[in-house]
Amino acid sequence: MALTADQILAAALDLPDADRLELIEALIDSVQTPDRPPFDESWREVIRQRSAELASGGVATVPWAEVKRRAGGSR
Repeated sequence: MALTADQILAAALDLPDADRLELIEALIDSVQTPDRPPFDESWREVIRQRSAELASGGVATVPWAEVKRRAGGSR
């Protein structure tokens, strides 16, 4: 049985920060095209900062189902 995107996301969010960053890079690399700039250190820094904000409780998260619901309601 194949995992759903929601199941994969839930599992990925349980990973340590370094592993999540590695996964993000691998996913971006998998869709990277030659005409788009590479995933550079500036993006890695943004990811590190946002991960730290989440870990510290400095920002509130929104469940993926809620994000999808809001996005669908704005069309």
